Amino acid sequence: MPTPNFMPNFTTEAELRAHQLAGLKWTVAHAFHGSPAYRAKLEAAGVEPGDIQSIDDIRKLPFTDADDLKEGYPFPLRAVPFEQIVRIHSSSGTTGRRKNLCYTQKDVDDWAHFFARAYQMAGVTPEDRVQIAVGYGVWTAGVGFQMACEKLGAMALPVGPGNVDLQCQFLVDMQSTVLCCTASMGLLMAEEVKRRGLSEKIRIRKVIYGSERSSVSMRQKISELFGGAELFDITGLTELYGPGTGIECPDHDCIHYWGDYYILEIVDPDTLTPLPDGEWGEMVVTSLCKEGVPLIRYRTHDITRIIPGPCTCGAILPRHSRISGRTDDMFIFRAVNIYPSTIDAIISEISGLGSEYQIHLSRDASERGVMRLVVERADGVAALRSEALAAELRHRIRKQVLVTPSVEIVGYGTLPRSERKSRRVFDNRIQDAIV
Repeated sequence: MPTPNFMPNFTTEAELRAHQLAGLKWTVAHAFHGSPAYRAKLEAAGVEPGDIQSIDDIRKLPFTDADDLKEGYPFPLRAVPFEQIVRIHSSSGTTGRRKNLCYTQKDVDDWAHFFARAYQMAGVTPEDRVQIAVGYGVWTAGVGFQMACEKLGAMALPVGPGNVDLQCQFLVDMQSTVLCCTASMGLLMAEEVKRRGLSEKIRIRKVIYGSERSSVSMRQKISELFGGAELFDITGLTELYGPGTGIECPDHDCIHYWGDYYILEIVDPDTLTPLPDGEWGEMVVTSLCKEGVPLIRYRTHDITRIIPGPCTCGAILPRHSRISGRTDDMFIFRAVNIYPSTIDAIISEISGLGSEYQIHLSRDASERGVMRLVVERADGVAALRSEALAAELRHRIRKQVLVTPSVEIVGYGTLPRSERKSRRVFDNRIQDAIV
């Protein structure tokens, strides 16, 4: 059975930019005329639909953020009549109020199409059996992975999150070839397969994961325990349809994103000034054909960079680096801004350390800040190496991050595994109520 083709039909960057300009004009007009909230924002910025004559005019448009979704609850930024809405998805908000998003039938169809493109780029075919180990319900993850799998024509195995016994049973009995999960769930399942002696009984060849960052060593461990499975980092957020808005390049050096469905900008997270290609900053997205809730310069708070030039894999679709962290992941320790991704990278460079770690922030008796790292040894590494590994890690962090943590090396498998996102930072510096 041939694999359907979900790739765009443009062949040049000029064709893509023409498509984007048409989509940008449509989105601004659609938001202006369909959403009172957007109209108020655009009028406050002094912008009307007719002002958009080039891609660069996107900089005239105001930013939107999670606060706009909070203020418009329960149907924020809605730009179509209720009778055109066929689905609601939701994600957790930082203030306890969920971010609800409306979908028209076209939105759902578009999402299935470009998510199937992500599967196609990862080399998934109708012959594959795709075990979906992510959340279902109001979340976008489970239903997104499933409907795109069915759109592609592969066999969907909607197991959902958790339930390790059932996951293992399906891996063996159904002979799943693709596992879709979070990075933490991927590691948990890979280790469980080894612990149960199932390595020779399964045939996972690809792991498609998303929802959280993963270190190089974590990816290597998952691949190794799954017998050399190929890993693909998939991107997405509920506000922009859901997962599947881009996926790791088959050459594994970038994320290709669907520039025919949204425009991606990189801005300085503090000044909101656009940054040139190649510089790291905050990802901002503008949808090009999203009907229910169009996005105009939506701040994702994800940190990445646009990679210019053609890709070695031959795909014409634009690309960005894998997400290195979030602006709200950053913590400040002794006046130094630190991203967990920086700690990830340092740990990954040291042979003998595993991928799992925790960062504990506290204050000593004199109210001086203390940072303690708890890091696992790699599987099979002797405990007698712990002191030397701790010294090496302290040295590298002091040299690269300019702070000196205390380091505790623990045995492989000591830190908790999760089928969801693993918590990395534990900040206990403030014990009293903030207000």
